[in-house]
Amino acid sequence: MNHQPYEKPPRWWGPKMSPAWIRFWRPFRKRSQIKTQRLLDVEVRGLEHVRDAVERGQGVLITPNHASHADCHCIYATADELGLPIYVMVAWQVFERDGWLRAMLLRHHGGFSIDREGTDLQAIRQAKEILQSSKNPLFIFPEGDVYHCNGRITPFREGPAAIALMAAKKTERPVVCVPCAMRYTYIEDPTPELLDLMDELERAIMWRPRPDLPLPQRIYHLAEGLLALKEVEYLGHSRKGPVPERIGAFIDNLLGRLESRYDVHPADATVPERVKVLRQHAIKQLQEMDEEDPSRKQYQQDLEDLFLIVQAFSYPGNYVSEEPSIERLAETLDKFEEDVLGYATARIRGTRKATVTFGEPIPVEPQRGKKEAAALTRLMEERVQALLDGK
Repeated sequence: MNHQPYEKPPRWWGPKMSPAWIRFWRPFRKRSQIKTQRLLDVEVRGLEHVRDAVERGQGVLITPNHASHADCHCIYATADELGLPIYVMVAWQVFERDGWLRAMLLRHHGGFSIDREGTDLQAIRQAKEILQSSKNPLFIFPEGDVYHCNGRITPFREGPAAIALMAAKKTERPVVCVPCAMRYTYIEDPTPELLDLMDELERAIMWRPRPDLPLPQRIYHLAEGLLALKEVEYLGHSRKGPVPERIGAFIDNLLGRLESRYDVHPADATVPERVKVLRQHAIKQLQEMDEEDPSRKQYQQDLEDLFLIVQAFSYPGNYVSEEPSIERLAETLDKFEEDVLGYATARIRGTRKATVTFGEPIPVEPQRGKKEAAALTRLMEERVQALLDGK
């Protein structure tokens, strides 16, 4: 996963949507799509659901899974086929990290920043305004992070649903949430390149490469070895048992320690939600301290530990064994490449195509409340997973 700075953002980046600039950048986007992501084709299905909602004058919130760093190209391909620019909410770190030119390109394409770890009132206000009055749809990724799980979503955060409910409560026009599934498949077999990467990963942890073993077995051996290292580091000993159970126990142990120290005990929250609450507390403490305060080191370490928790959470443990497809093998190795070898983004192996599928819109009732947001979030999760499953 990408290691992002977790702190108060220096500013807010608003959208500066420009159809003229979007047309100007289109050939450059297409070239980047093919050259950097090796994504030869994007097929869009079910776009009539979005088009019909737009033609009816509805506010449209699109809620896709976030499987790949190539997802932006899927969004742009959708907008091109729809014939209408699309707004998209983007983590503020992207604007800060990638320089002014990329930031301006994002803003020209309707991108605006969000502080995912705080209550970003400007971003919320902007999203509500789009849903209440703009003809252009709004994309928000409820997973928040890129988890490299092409066939299985991770728990959705409730923020997008809460925004849709707030927007619906204060507008006369209907607001709908359109589930969207993005799925990538290989056109050419990347196995030879994956085997080379597997060798590199094994050497990185001072193991002898084992080309005599099947690739899924090597992946699980590596996963167990890395997990054991972290268990010894944090728990003092390695555990036994199935990898999914060990990952879950490791996460619960670390979260439990931090929640106890911060005196935070969220009920029935997902791992990403628990991490978000703890990050907010750690960031707040750092903001209130002098730069020379020696206790800053502890809070910075807490943020590192919270990132490790999200990293561990991104490995479901049974993702490959459940369905050892070439896509799932490649995705898992992509994560290892980022987490073990330190690449900002995994190198793409093999040419690919993407399928973007839209489902039936979900009407948003003009209500506002924690229970309503949770119910709408779960429904969006179910609909997106069903689209990924081809249902």
